[in-house]
Amino acid sequence: MADERSNSSKPFDPMEPWRGMRDAYLEAWSKGMVEMVNTEAYAQATGTMLDTYLTVSTPFREAVEKAMLKTLEQLAMPSRADVVSIAERMTNIEMRLDDLDAKLDGMLALVKPGATAVPEASKRAPRPAQKASRSKPVKKGKK
Repeated sequence: MADERSNSSKPFDPMEPWRGMRDAYLEAWSKGMVEMVNTEAYAQATGTMLDTYLTVSTPFREAVEKAMLKTLEQLAMPSRADVVSIAERMTNIEMRLDDLDAKLDGMLALVKPGATAVPEASKRAPRPAQKASRSKPVKKGKK
């Protein structure tokens, strides 16, 4: 009889009631938190808190940015603004080279003997050149 009972049921686990209580507790908390988070009051409180945080952190963020710029300047390394400026200038140069290539293809087609038609590449209007932003050059070395 003892053999039949041990074979048909799993062994007693003393932690099972605790797991059941934990699961019920977590389920209740989960439902309560979902209801609380989905309220307008919670959204307003969170928005106010984030707005306050951003307002308070702005001077610190600006101080860190200034310190980083000074550090990069002392180490003779480019800042983010320097890299962006160079990228804009390189894009402008690339666009101008594309336009020059198209114009040269058109001129080459006209110079070849027997060519009367203007190729499609030279018919397109050249793209307007972007003005590269002129930023102050970064001084290298110590002041």
